[in-house]
Amino acid sequence: MTMTPESPEGYVWLIDKPQGWTSFDVVNKIRHVTRLKKVGHAGTLDPLATGLLILCGGKMTKQIDQIQGQEKEYICTVKLGVTTASYDAEQPEENIQPVDHITAVAVAQALVAFRGDIEQVPPIFSAVKVDGKRAYKSAREGKSIEMPPRKVTISELELVRYEGPEKVELRIVCSKGTYIRSLARDLGDALGVGGYLSSLRRTRIGAYQVTDALTVDHFSAKWQEDSKEN
Repeated sequence: MTMTPESPEGYVWLIDKPQGWTSFDVVNKIRHVTRLKKVGHAGTLDPLATGLLILCGGKMTKQIDQIQGQEKEYICTVKLGVTTASYDAEQPEENIQPVDHITAVAVAQALVAFRGDIEQVPPIFSAVKVDGKRAYKSAREGKSIEMPPRKVTISELELVRYEGPEKVELRIVCSKGTYIRSLARDLGDALGVGGYLSSLRRTRIGAYQVTDALTVDHFSAKWQEDSKEN
């Protein structure tokens, strides 16, 4: 990770985004700390998600599209037997269904259909533009939206842990543009009981690993320390 405050080639920073922050909250914080005008992120994470957020500064902002186009890895938890309008925990639970018959074997078998090249419908609570307007804005206004499907690739999808239908942990390696919230919803539909994404953590983008990332506070302290030394 390039950290030196005087770096003519630009910067690539790996941040472990905390829950509750938007990706732009992180960008604004890093802009404030570094006093750089050119700072951007390479791939949005929803506010409720945590994990790897890649930020580019200075001349490296030109590489954002290249970086965010790389495959991504996530660890997530799906709650079965209930849905939400946003496909995650942002909206209240609804449509509660019995799940006593759901087993780990049934979940593993259902996952098979989602591996490889698939068509996926993004959540209405997303930044996808429909008729020139962000879908989530229309959704929050109570408008009915038809989300066009998109082709995505899920190259790896495995059941990591099964602690009952309320806590199904998955590991996913997928292409740019894949919505893990939609995958959670679709898995619940395939099992006939509904489901939503209860937690999400991004662990990798291309060769960049969250284990090499800094928290926002750690980044701020390190930048200030390096600035004094230079």
